[in-house]
Amino acid sequence: MAAVITLKYSGTIKKVPCEMALTFGRDKNNDVVLSDPHVSRNHAIIRCVGQADYYFIDSGSSNGSYVNKKRIVAPRLLRNGDCISIGRAQLLFTQDVKVARHVDTLSLQDTLISDTPVIKQITILVADIRGFTSLSEQVNIRTLTKLMNSWFHQVSNAIFNNGGVVDKFIGDCVFACWESEVNQKKTVIQALTAAYHINRITQDLNQTYTEISEEVRIGVGINTGAASLGIGQENTALGDAVNLAFRLESATKTLGTDVVMSETAYRHLPDKFMRDRKQHVKVKGKRDAVRIVCLEFDEVEEVLKDIHTQEQVSLNAGVSDLKIL
Repeated sequence: MAAVITLKYSGTIKKVPCEMALTFGRDKNNDVVLSDPHVSRNHAIIRCVGQADYYFIDSGSSNGSYVNKKRIVAPRLLRNGDCISIGRAQLLFTQDVKVARHVDTLSLQDTLISDTPVIKQITILVADIRGFTSLSEQVNIRTLTKLMNSWFHQVSNAIFNNGGVVDKFIGDCVFACWESEVNQKKTVIQALTAAYHINRITQDLNQTYTEISEEVRIGVGINTGAASLGIGQENTALGDAVNLAFRLESATKTLGTDVVMSETAYRHLPDKFMRDRKQHVKVKGKRDAVRIVCLEFDEVEEVLKDIHTQEQVSLNAGVSDLKIL
């Protein structure tokens, strides 16, 4: 769906189409330059996630950014008609919702007959920052905004670089997917690799923001299963497999571990690492206990190194065979 920003500033009004990324600030290199002393050099960005989800992200500006008169800290999913304030500039976000309106006017019978969901096998990763409420009480809002948006930006890149797609940001949590119709094993390894990098990113934040007294940590849940894709205006993935991934992430708190993986995911990893870590856990919404493994991040690193070594051995064996032939 096409999205446009209508900018009202210094007595002028102009429309700016939203591309994959649209930057705002005083610096001349921004897409939208705002010569306003209340605006930081690099103030904010509107970033497209997935097919048509646009998030407004403050870049840790001095005076903050507001969506519908509320100052934002974490990335905010924009809705049609949202009003954004940056310094003295007023921005109206509009997104073409004609298709959605047309669907809403269909009768229930027509909807049931013609609305066929796309169901695919996917691997799901849910990563959440531990103790975010405590963190928000420790640092001022400018530092918190800068920290969170740095985290979200780097996490998005880590997921993208490992073949995944960010489905959405939810507060201090990121939800990502990998389509696994063709190669489930590959997507599980990619998701676990992304989790490892997200942890490294989080550890680096602790070094950068030394005013934080408590270590910033994450918990990760990984699951593989069938889900409906492209649901609703948020174009999200829905289904029991997604719900379970969120439950597994929550279970990291009660189990006192870093990563919890379901059996449908961990079965694709080397059994010598998984064998002694298998256990059952009760999760909300499930009648029967779920079979899982728990991993610390140093164990994740060990697993990934072993997988990489085995891949190199297989690759070298293939090259040797080629030479013999």
